[in-house]
Amino acid sequence: MTFIFIVFAYVLCHGLVALLITPLQSIYLPELTVFASLVYLPHGVRVLATWAYGWRAIPALVVGVSLSAYIFSPSKDLNILEPALLEGIAVGAVSAFAAFELMRLFGYDCYFGRLRALNWKGLIAVGALASLVNSIGQTLVYSGLIGLRQVPGALFVYAAGDLVGLILCMVALMFVFRWLRIFGRPGY
Repeated sequence: MTFIFIVFAYVLCHGLVALLITPLQSIYLPELTVFASLVYLPHGVRVLATWAYGWRAIPALVVGVSLSAYIFSPSKDLNILEPALLEGIAVGAVSAFAAFELMRLFGYDCYFGRLRALNWKGLIAVGALASLVNSIGQTLVYSGLIGLRQVPGALFVYAAGDLVGLILCMVALMFVFRWLRIFGRPGY
């Protein structure tokens, strides 16, 4: 059930990005829109799923990314990205896990249940590191497709979009938890 939930959440968030954010972004940054989004909600799913389930989230993320690519990417974009698409899927699916493990190696284990209280700042820090891992990895994967002059912009768009997406997902999750607490009380 967890597997299906992660896949569904990833595809839903990717669909929101593909149908709402990408058309707007392509007006202003058409050369980078094929590679990255300024608001990438699925990064929030990657980080939160990995936070809760650790390495067990990776297979669901791979399926979610794969489904999202084939459901929402125009065929012309898939044709451009196809040689490196599997590598890009792997980098995206593993980036959050790599960040959590790097933080754990440096003494900060912030997987779900490891700290006494939920530390949103720590989760954002891990998400920022995961964004950095993902942005560098994706830029390397697609380096043959991105012009040298576009690399700094692509790195920035990957990193910023991932972080904004994480923060928006966390805010949405806080509202969901609050709603569940309010409406889960007896008398409602």
